[in-house]
Formats: sequence, C-alpha cells, structure tokens
Amino acid sequence: MQHNKVLILDFGSQYTQLIARRVRELNIYCEIHPFNKIPLDLDSFKAVVLSGSPISVRGKAVLHPDLSQIRGKKPLLAVCYGAQYLAHFSGGEVAESNTREYGRAHLNFIKEGEEFFRGITKGSQVWMSHSDTIKQLPSKGVLLASTHDVENAAYKIEGENTYAIQFHPEVYHSSDGKQLLENFLVHIAEVEQDWTPASFVEETVDTLKEQLGDDKVVLGLSGGVDSSVAAMLLHKAIGKNLYCIFVNNGLLRKNEFVDVLEQYEGMGLNVKGVDASARFLDALEGKSDPEEKRKAIGRVFIEVFDDEAHLIKDVQWLAQGTIYPDVIESVSATGGPSATIKSHHNVGGLPDFMKLKVVEPLKALFKDEVRRVGASMDMDKKLLGRHPFPGPGLAIRILGDLTREKVRILQEVDAIFINNLRTWNLYDSVWQAGAILLPVNSVGVMGDERTYEKCVALRAVESTDGMTADWVNLPYEFLQKTSNEIINKVKGVNRVVYDISSKPPATIEWE
Repeated sequence: MQHNKVLILDFGSQYTQLIARRVRELNIYCEIHPFNKIPLDLDSFKAVVLSGSPISVRGKAVLHPDLSQIRGKKPLLAVCYGAQYLAHFSGGEVAESNTREYGRAHLNFIKEGEEFFRGITKGSQVWMSHSDTIKQLPSKGVLLASTHDVENAAYKIEGENTYAIQFHPEVYHSSDGKQLLENFLVHIAEVEQDWTPASFVEETVDTLKEQLGDDKVVLGLSGGVDSSVAAMLLHKAIGKNLYCIFVNNGLLRKNEFVDVLEQYEGMGLNVKGVDASARFLDALEGKSDPEEKRKAIGRVFIEVFDDEAHLIKDVQWLAQGTIYPDVIESVSATGGPSATIKSHHNVGGLPDFMKLKVVEPLKALFKDEVRRVGASMDMDKKLLGRHPFPGPGLAIRILGDLTREKVRILQEVDAIFINNLRTWNLYDSVWQAGAILLPVNSVGVMGDERTYEKCVALRAVESTDGMTADWVNLPYEFLQKTSNEIINKVKGVNRVVYDISSKPPATIEWE
C-alpha cells in the first residue's frame, strides 16, 4: 500500500479490530501490529494508535512497547491501556479505581479551543471499559476532558502531538467517537483520506499480479460474498490462470449446489463443480463435538482440493476468501494475547503434504468492506447482498451427532425460513439468518397422535461486520406463519423456537 498509513499497536484488547474499522470508515488505510513487533520501517506511517488491553500497567505482566521511534516523532493517540501506560511510566499515577468504570458515561468538561475535540460538545456520550484509573497526569500532561467519575478522561502532552483518552472512541456507544478519530487523524496528524474500495481493487490487483506472475491458482468458491469477490479480484489479476472449484460438501442449503453453479454463469469465471458430499458426510459420522466437526470438514476440504489441484497442471497456489473476522476468531490477528473463540476451516495454514502456497486477498477486510469492494467492481447486487453462510455449512447448525436424515430435516427447515424472509421482504434487513437443529426431542400432538420429534431454533441477526450482532425483532405474524409451515411440512419437527440472544455474550452460530 502506497498510502500514508496509520499504525495500530495491539495490546490484546477486544476492541482493537474495531479501531481499524473506524479508521477505515474515514477512508484511511491502517495496519494492526503487535505492541512488541513494531515495523522497522515507520516512514510510511503518518500516525500511531495504542490500543486498550486486559492487562494492568500496575501488574507484573505489564506490556512494554518500545516507543522510542514514535513518541514525540509521530502523532500518537493512546486509548485506555495506552493512556494509562503513558501516565504510569511518564511521571503520572495509575491506581485501581474505587468505582466501576465500565459502560456509558458523559463528558462534563471539555477544554475549550482544542482541535482534538472539534465538533464535540459537553455531554457527549463515551464508553468506558477499565478497572484502573489515572489519578495523576504524566509530566507535561494537560487535561482535556472529564466525566463525572473519571477526572482524567482525556489529556495531551505539551510539546508533542501525543493525545490520550480513557474511553473507547471505536465502539458504537461513543456517540462522537468517529469525529474524535477524524479530528486526530485528519486535522492533527494530517493523514490523507485516500483509501477507497476502488483504490483497494487497483492496488490488490497490482499486488496479485506481482505476487502470482504466470502461476496457476485454484480457488474454492462457496457461492457467498467473500469467495466471489476474491475470485473477481484474482480474475482481474491473472485471468485464465484462475481455476475455480465449487465443492458440494453435502452440508449446503437445499438445492444450493445447482443454484450456485448457475449463479456463476456469465461472470467469466472458469468454475468446476465437484460433488464430494458422501466423502464429507462419511468423515463426520459419529462426531458430535463442534471442534471435531470443523477440523474434519477442514481436513476433507483440503483433501478434495489437493485431489482437484493435481488435475490442473503446474498449479502452485490455493486462494481462499478468508476475511478479518475469520482470522480474529481463530487466532489473534496479531500474534498477541487474544483468545481463540473457534477455529475456521480456511484459517491456519495447509498440511505439509499439500504443496500449494496460500493467497488470501481479502484477509484484512471486514464483511461490509468486502461488499463495497464487490460493488466497486459492478458485481451482482443480489450476490453481494447474500447472507453470510458458515464454511462448515449445516454441520455446525446440527447440534450433536450428524446424520444424513438430520441434514435433510435442517435443509427443509432452512429453505422455508429463508424463502419466507424473501417473500416478506425481510431478507435484506437481516445480516444473517439460519435454522439450528437441536439435540432434543419434545412431546407434541398431531391429530389424535402423540409425537416425540425434533425442535429447531430460528436465528436472525443484524450486524455490520460480524464482530457484534443483535437479534432481529421479526414480526410475530411472520414467525407464526413460518413456524406453522415448518411443523406442517417438515416431517420430524414438532417444535420451533426463536433465538433472541445478542453477540456478545452469545455468538451468531451455536457451534
């Protein structure tokens, strides 16, 4: 990337990736690096942001970044842990807070005439999330803002372009957070706002051309947004050297294998359909643990691609539609202390026997960014608006052991749910929807007979990037009709429930 970039140093905060999203919303390119692996070449970075952290600056495990080439030399914004770090090690004082400093707060003091708070007025809501508090500002610290409970909510260092805040401007609940980031990055650090979907396409295609040359690439298409956009970027870069494969793993939605292959007709892509459903379902037989399911699917996925790759002469690369949330939820995106939530079938590298190198053109993008990139390439709006669908497919929506009959049941239920969302014009107002087959039977009555059949849960959420999500308040009439239709038409189901959990604390998928 040739842009004036922003460097985000990650201390393991759950919000670090949200900082990156907010920065990119300003059309500014940024990169996240671990606090202890600062890039050697800092010339291309116009500003630096220090993230929050679950670690205390007062503890033995304090995280010590080397800021010698940053502090006083580049505009620096320290968020939460970063603000405490600067205070604690620069003549200030940080102590355990006497009151719980978590959640919504309001600025009741803002120093007048400060560019940092341009367009932000007293009473602005901010989001706090810390157990330590800054009791005394660091040497040459100047107070910029306070809340009722946090006196030193924001400060700057006199003689430097160094600013620090105790709250999180990156989260939705900080009502003027985007404005504050713009004030720092655009008006103080003077970073150019030149990173757009069109520029991403141009630069990514150039990078792929240089990286791949005349090499052949095999790509697994899923019919979803991510792999489709990745395919178009690669197609622009290497044309006929891209070989796309769409695998039927037996865990797709009803009729999806045929529908997806038809969808790609006319896009100019070289696509081959491979029906490996029996191979996947055999590998999953007897497995009920969600991680075992994911790993089995990942293993067979790789094996199928290895088989297909051998049919293509001299193929050297495997392309994947991996995006940022996939990486974040599998391992720390930075190699830092973040915890693994779940493994993803397309994250974590390839086994030694597979001699293909991996190319992932979208791995730094969030879902909404992928859609905007696709739109800039004039891709079909219906394809770009398609709901995310998990790589392991319905395997992780069938709780407990997996059988072919359970797959049939869930495919039928899912088809009714999704088709009804479209019929009721609700599909585009939902970010992701699906049905989950629960590992319980419940008593029911159909006609004069007692039944003991399966229960399914319907799930619909709204989100922008999959990092957080809220359940959708679907109309009662819609839920009533959908429930009745499922119970009447899907043999084996006699009860339907609706999941009203948000992420966090729940996840979007059940496994």
